[in-house]
Order: sequence, then structure tokens, then C-alpha cells
Amino acid sequence: MELRHLQALVAITDHGTFSAAADHLGTVQSNVSAHVARLERELGVPLIDRATGHLTEEGHVVVARGRRVLAELDALVADVAACRDEVTGTVRVGVIGTTGRWLVPELLAVVGHRHPNLRLVVVEGTTTGLEPQLANGQLDLAVLNLPLPSRDLVATQLFTEDLVLVVPVDHPLTSRSLPLPLGILSELPLLLPLPGTTFRDELDAAVRPAGITLSPVAEIDGLRLIASLTFEGHGPAVLPATAIPASMRDRFRPLAVEGLPPRRVGVALRSRGLPSAPTRALLELLQSVVQDADDLPAGLHAAVDRR
Repeated sequence: MELRHLQALVAITDHGTFSAAADHLGTVQSNVSAHVARLERELGVPLIDRATGHLTEEGHVVVARGRRVLAELDALVADVAACRDEVTGTVRVGVIGTTGRWLVPELLAVVGHRHPNLRLVVVEGTTTGLEPQLANGQLDLAVLNLPLPSRDLVATQLFTEDLVLVVPVDHPLTSRSLPLPLGILSELPLLLPLPGTTFRDELDAAVRPAGITLSPVAEIDGLRLIASLTFEGHGPAVLPATAIPASMRDRFRPLAVEGLPPRRVGVALRSRGLPSAPTRALLELLQSVVQDADDLPAGLHAAVDRR
């Protein structure tokens, strides 16, 4: 088995077709086909269903392992470079949308200053979408909502963030004294996260002891999308404090609600395997950005520094 055989199969998975994989790898389609056929002969099973172009069950297993093999090869090269005090290579980092808005610019600035040869690939998404990408090796680390249910990942808390009820500035609740009672949430149809997501589970756990049932206008996967719909007038929502961009502060008001727990956000890695030198460098910078920032966005509170 050769690395180029695995590279061909992973490239087909990522780019959709044999020809697109060949373009990505800088070769011709016949070479990609030959690499996959050689891998299939060696393993004794078909890896791609030629009728549909989709991976077989065995193909999914090989791709998942292949990603880890290729990631380890990249890490090996990067770690050798780090022995010469040169942090170089690519780190693929996932970030939940509401956090990415303020964190990614800070991270880009400090990476450019400290490690100019370090290249970032930033993937924005929801915790439920980013978590499997991290577990299967498509990402090197990810900033996610905590807690994480996956045993394949380990996480360190970065910060907590106040949760607020977001309404238009002319909403009747803006004239009430703060914090609002928790029961006010039972009186409002809300844009809510999907049941089963970490954020929704925490909201339900907060209101359940008070006998409160949340009433959804709609249930949506993704806090940034929920925020966008709120700003377009589709209904109020409970959101992290940083979900309101500066451009919307004159039109929407964050209202504190008694009894809402803060959101916990952390950085996660795979529980097995050694992170590459570039990944370890980025992890250190990520923690320093949160710990050392003099002007964290309003409503954010850095975790206790245990360095």
C-alpha cells in the first residue's frame, strides 16, 4: 500500500469525482483510477461504487483511517521543521460562527506576527457539524460549545459567555427592569436551537425546574443563522452576548434574564494521537488570545488560566 493510493481515495471523497481529484492532485484521471484500483485489489474489496460514485461501507472505513495516516505524515514534516525553531505548515481549525466573528481576526493577527509561516484553514460551522470533522481528521482542532458528548475528543474551556434575550429596541420588554424573570421566556415565541444540540439542552435544563416550556417559532441548527433571522424580524431569541454585531446594536437590545446559565466554549482536539507542532503552536496562541486580551467582547469571561 502506498501513500498516493490513499491520497487518491481521499481526494475523490473530498472533491466528488475522479477528474476533480486528479486536478487537485496535479495528475491525470487515469492515474487516480489506477491508484484506487490498486488499493481495492490489495484490500480485496470495492471502495467506490462505480454506478453511483459513492464510497462503499469499506470505503468509508479506509477514508477515515487514511485521513489520519496522511495527517500524521503532515505532522511529521511539521514537527521536524519545529526542531529548527521554525513553525511551518497548515492547521485546519473549526470555529462556531458567533465566536468566529470576533476570535478569527484576533487569531489571524497574532499568528501573522508570531508564526508567519503558519497557514490557517478556518472552517465555520455549528458544534454538531464541526465535531465529526474533528473526530475523523478533517480538522486539527476546533472551538466548540461545551460539553462535548464524543469520547473521541478532549476539550479545554476557553471562556464563558453570557446568554441574553435579544429583541428589537422598541420591544415592550426593553422598558422593564433587568434582569427579567425567567418566566418571561414562556410568554414569547422564540427562535430556538434544534432539540438535542448542546445549546438547546442547556436552555431546556435551565427552564425545566421552573415548570417553563419554551415555545418555538422555528427550530434551527446554528446560532449565527438564528441571530440573522432575529435581525430580519422573524422573532426574538436567546443568544450569546457576542451574537449581536456592532452594526446591529442601535436596532436590537440584549436583555439579561435571571437564571440563564452562561454558554461554555472550549477548544477541542482528538483524544488519540499527538497534535503536530503547528497545531500545538496554534493552541497556545488561541489560549493566549483569550487570556491576555484587554478588551474581550462584552459578556465574555476568560476561563481561569491554569498555565
